[in-house]
Amino acid sequence: MEQYDTIFIGFPIWWYVAPTIVNTFLEQYDLSGKTIIPFATSGSSGMGRTNTELASSCKGAELKEGKRFAANATEAELKAWAEAFI
Repeated sequence: MEQYDTIFIGFPIWWYVAPTIVNTFLEQYDLSGKTIIPFATSGSSGMGRTNTELASSCKGAELKEGKRFAANATEAELKAWAEAFI
């Protein structure tokens, strides 16, 4: 993780939040000065409280607003979204 300044973290939405294991993963690293960009898949649930629930696990990082993609999102759609952060 040390070599990255921007980290995209993807997961399925579970009742409007990231699965708890995502918090556990993030807490294992020093994220100071990094940018964290969450993205998720879901059949219908939105991002809901995702950023609120992830914030305490991203101490020292800038947590960007996440985006939910439908299961049928195309590679081009994902790429265009991700490239907007670079």
